[in-house]
Amino acid sequence: MDTAAAEWTAPPDGTLGRRAGRRFGAWLAGLLFLAVSVIVGCRVADTDGITPVPQALAFLPWLLVPAALGLLLAVLSRWWFGVVWAVALIGLLAWFIEPYGKSSRPGGPGLASFRVLTSNVEFGHGTDALVTAVRREKPDIVFVQECEQTCDDTLRKALGTAYPHRAAQIAAGSKGSVVLSRFPLDPAGGVDGAMAMPGAVADVRGQAVRLQLAHPMPPLPGRTDEWRRELGELRDFAAEDHRTPLVLAGDFNASQDHAAFRRILDTGLQDAARLAGHDRAPSWPARTAPTLGVQIDHVLLSDDFSVGATRFLDLKHTDHRALVADLTLHQRR
Repeated sequence: MDTAAAEWTAPPDGTLGRRAGRRFGAWLAGLLFLAVSVIVGCRVADTDGITPVPQALAFLPWLLVPAALGLLLAVLSRWWFGVVWAVALIGLLAWFIEPYGKSSRPGGPGLASFRVLTSNVEFGHGTDALVTAVRREKPDIVFVQECEQTCDDTLRKALGTAYPHRAAQIAAGSKGSVVLSRFPLDPAGGVDGAMAMPGAVADVRGQAVRLQLAHPMPPLPGRTDEWRRELGELRDFAAEDHRTPLVLAGDFNASQDHAAFRRILDTGLQDAARLAGHDRAPSWPARTAPTLGVQIDHVLLSDDFSVGATRFLDLKHTDHRALVADLTLHQRR
C-alpha cells in the first residue's frame, strides 16, 4: 500500500533535476543582475561610487554581456521577474552608451586651423614611436604624458628644431609631461597633481589659445579620492576662464561614463572625438584596442572650435593609443 502511494505521488523522471537547474540558473542570473545593477545604479545617481565601481564604470558598455547572459538564464529558468529586470538593465545601459555632452558648431568665421596630437608614452617607452608619428602626422601642438628624462632628451634632439616652443615638467617614471608647439608659448600656471600637468598660452596665428595638458591619477583602489580631486582641479581650471579659447588634452584616466569626467564636460567643453563621430573608440589598453578597451585619452575644446577629423594611432611600446585632432578656431559672435 505504501509502495503504491509512493509510486503514485513520485514526480516524473528528471523533474527534480530540472527544477534544481532552474533554481540554479535563476540564482546565477540574479547575481549577475545584482552586480550590474550596482554599477548602473551609480551611473543613474551620477556618482562614481567606491572601488570597484569607478574601475567597472570605465567598461560600462561591456556590462551588456553579463546582462544579456543573465537574460538568457532567466528565460531558460522561467524566472519572469528576472526577465523584466534584465530588460530594464539593458535599456538603461543602451541609454547611457549614447554620447554625453554638447555637440555644436561655432557660428563665426574660421580664424586659424591647426592639428594637435596627444600621447601617453608609458614611462617613455613609446617615445621613438611617437617621434615617428609626429614626423608623419605633422601636428602643430603635441601633448606628451609620462615623459621622463630620456624621453625629454629624445624629443629635444629629434623634434627641437620643428617644435622650438615647449612647456615641460620633467620627472621620473609616469610623472613627467611635455607640451611641444610650433607656435610661440607664454607660460601659464598649469594644474597641480601627483603627475605633472603643465599649461601654456599659445599664439596661434595672432589668436591666444590656452593649452592645458591633462594627466590625473588613475582610479587605483585606495586612491579614488585623489583621482576624483584631480579631475575636479581640471574641472575648476576649465571653468575659470570662458573668454580665452581652450584646448585641454591628454590622458584623463576617465571616460564619459565617469561622473568626475562629465563634470569637466559640463563646463561647456566638447570632446573632439565625439564631434568627429568616434566617441566610443578605445584608446586604452592599446594591446587589446580596438577590440576591447575604453576611451580615456581625450582632446577637449571650448565652443570656439570645430573639428575636421580625429583618428587614433597605434604606437609601439606604449599601452595608450595616440589621438590626433584637426581643429579650426572660429571668431566668436
